[in-house]
Formats: sequence, C-alpha cells, structure tokens
Amino acid sequence: MALPDAALLEKYRHQAHMLANRAKKQYRHLKKRFARQNIEVFRIYDWDIPEIRAVVDWYAGHLVVGEYTRKQSTPDWLPMMGAAVAEALEVPPAKVHLKTRRTGTQGQKRYERLARTERKIVMSERDFKFYVNLDDYVDTGLFSDHRDTRRMVREMADGKDFLNLFCYSGTFTCYAARGGARSTTSVDRSRTAIRWARENMALNSIPSKGHTLVQAHVFDFLEKAAADARRFDLAIVDPPSFATSRDGAHNMDIVKDHPRLLEMTVALMKPGGTILFSTNHQAFAPRMERLGVAGIQEITSATTPEDYRNRKTPIHRCWKITVCP
Repeated sequence: MALPDAALLEKYRHQAHMLANRAKKQYRHLKKRFARQNIEVFRIYDWDIPEIRAVVDWYAGHLVVGEYTRKQSTPDWLPMMGAAVAEALEVPPAKVHLKTRRTGTQGQKRYERLARTERKIVMSERDFKFYVNLDDYVDTGLFSDHRDTRRMVREMADGKDFLNLFCYSGTFTCYAARGGARSTTSVDRSRTAIRWARENMALNSIPSKGHTLVQAHVFDFLEKAAADARRFDLAIVDPPSFATSRDGAHNMDIVKDHPRLLEMTVALMKPGGTILFSTNHQAFAPRMERLGVAGIQEITSATTPEDYRNRKTPIHRCWKITVCP
C-alpha cells in the first residue's frame, strides 16, 4: 500500500540522512590514501544500505549520484539524496550530477544520451590524466572499478602487442602504452568512443605511431584480423552486458555471446598469450570450458579496488585466460 505523501517525504528524509552519513564516513576513510596515490575518482557509497538503491562517486570535488530505478521510484527521491550528500561534503549544487540507472534486458536500449554539453574535465589517476564527461551520458568515460585492472595491464604490457576490445575511452590502452607495449590496437564501434580514446592518448603524451584506433563492430574486426593473420600477446576484453544496433545485425548479449567472442579472440593470440576478460553483468554464468586454452583463472578479488568491496555481489568479474604455448 502506498504511503501518504507526508509519510513518504519523511521516509525520504530519513534515507537521505543515512546516505549522507554513510557517504561522508567513507569519503573521510578513503580521501587521504587515494590522495597519496593521486587518484581523484573513487566510490563513496555503493548501495551499502539495501533500501537506498544508489551509488555515489567522488570526482575531485564533483559528485555523481546514481539511482537504480524500479517501478516504485519517484522523481523526488534522487534529488533529495543528491542534495543531502552534497551538503554533508560541502559540494555546491552546480557540481552535483544526478543519473538514473536501470537493469536492462536483451533487446532494450538501456541508456539514452542525457545532454549535449560536450563538456569534459580532466581527472587524475596515478600518473595518468583522463577526460570525463559528467553530464552527457550515464557513464562518465572512466570506470574506476577497473583502476587496479589497468595497473595490471601496465605491468604485463612491456614489449607486447596489445589488443583492447570494446575500448571505450581508451584508458586500458593508455596504461598498456605507458607500460612499454610494442604496439596497441583499440577497437570500438562508437565514433564518440574512438575520438575520446584519441583525446586521452594525446593527454597522456602517447604518440599515434604504433597505437592504432579502429572504429568497427568487434566481431567484424575479429573476423578481418583473423583473415589478415594479425596476432597479439595481450588482450583486454571488457564488453557491455548488452549492445544493440539499428539493423539488429550486431546485437550482443554477453551471457549468450561470450563463448564465440572469446574463441575468436583466442584465435588471434600468440602462443602463451594472455587475455583478461571482464563483465559487469550481475547474473553472468561463464561458459569457457571449450576454449582449449592452457588456463582460466578468475581474478576478481585482485581486480576489485577497496572502494568497491562493500557490495554483496562484485561490481565486475574478471578472468585471466592463458593461451597454450
């Protein structure tokens, strides 16, 4: 039964108070240690309280507050949560960015473009800088849950030919290049993503020579790369859970399609090569037993940063796949 307006408002105020307290406590806990690492983007609330279906991310004085919506969601709830956290952390309203998130299903378009400000600001992550856009999309251009995976790529990249599938804004590529990769190839179907990746590479003084950006559907790229006998030592495969295309020819559901995706990637790897495969799909069930590789190891605990460890279920899952020598 629906609550009367006054009772509902009081419930929201109570939730806003709890959220603000939890976010402030976590911010104080994390800010100094991340400052020592020159990390400006981190999570300070991650749906820790079951009835407060929100995430709060800190972006160097900006707040990105997201709500996981459901049928009971009302338009008043998210602004109240954002205002409470902003007041607790003394962030001005102009630096509060509200986002709604929902769980998607196959064939549905999950996120529309929110705005067209084209406004990007620079955030630091260790000795890197990346452009983020806090207003135009639900995702900002920097997935902070993979900052430790990025460091892992950097440590593995020296002298390697590196492949970045579903490259988005190119952050993994920047880490691989800075780690001494002999070459990098980054693939995404989005023209916006490729442009963003190029901007991030320039921001980090990574030359274009030896570092190729490819705008293409990933399966099309994999087919052509196999025909061209391309080979790689190290690959990151971090696809969206679902993807749709206008003609339906390039729709993808990672639960259904990941065996084919990984088989085609394995076929491009040099003997003894390594693939890091990750997904944020919360109901993902791996089917990798037919890959014919030397080893498959889940490394989720090693790739999950401390600010994402309060979740009941991991923010992502990640595997290290070793190709046969």
